[in-house]
Amino acid sequence: MATQLNIVLVHGAWGDGSHWRHVIPPLHARGYRVSAVQNPLTSLADDVDRTTRFAAAQDGPTLLVGHSYGGMVITGAGHAPNVLGLVYVAAFAPDEGETPGGIFGMREPPPGAASIAPDDNGFLWIARDQFRDNFCQDVDATEALVMALTQKPIAARCFGDASGPPAWKTKPSWYQVSSSDRMIPPATERWFAERMQPRKTIELAASHASMASHPDEIVALIEEAARALA
Repeated sequence: MATQLNIVLVHGAWGDGSHWRHVIPPLHARGYRVSAVQNPLTSLADDVDRTTRFAAAQDGPTLLVGHSYGGMVITGAGHAPNVLGLVYVAAFAPDEGETPGGIFGMREPPPGAASIAPDDNGFLWIARDQFRDNFCQDVDATEALVMALTQKPIAARCFGDASGPPAWKTKPSWYQVSSSDRMIPPATERWFAERMQPRKTIELAASHASMASHPDEIVALIEEAARALA
């Protein structure tokens, strides 16, 4: 067994903990105590609270890993005293007061934005027939179909919710950029990484769902962070 460090995986919008299914087994096999939080995606405050409580309930030092909107979440939840570091996977890494909507407004909308539409209850969905092309164009058709049909919508209000003080300013961080991302502009991801000055940045020729299409590289980055914190 390599270590008993806790690794908490935090999903983003239009997904849940199962988006980490290719990452969980190898990390578990290496001896890490891996968990995936299931956030409500009802507001940033709700999601940060859920993840903070989940992280605090872990027995011992913990590494948070956030994908996409999950980066907004770990930026707040990373202040939990037992959280030692943060890994961002094609993720938002906001500074205090920033919102996802405001960050998107910095550049032309990513191609995937056109596939998003609200329902009558204020939740946003990606059109099923456009999900693979925009969210996970580099995974096989069966996996993309399952992701599309099991997507978990996010409350539209989350895109206007402002981040609090960022944990990445006080705790070590790592970042992965997806150069073929159609949901968050790759230029925005590079900007996050440049501003954060993480311990390490890697760039993959990957879609937004890099943890599904490039799990080996994501596992290697997470394990590098875990070893650095050991």
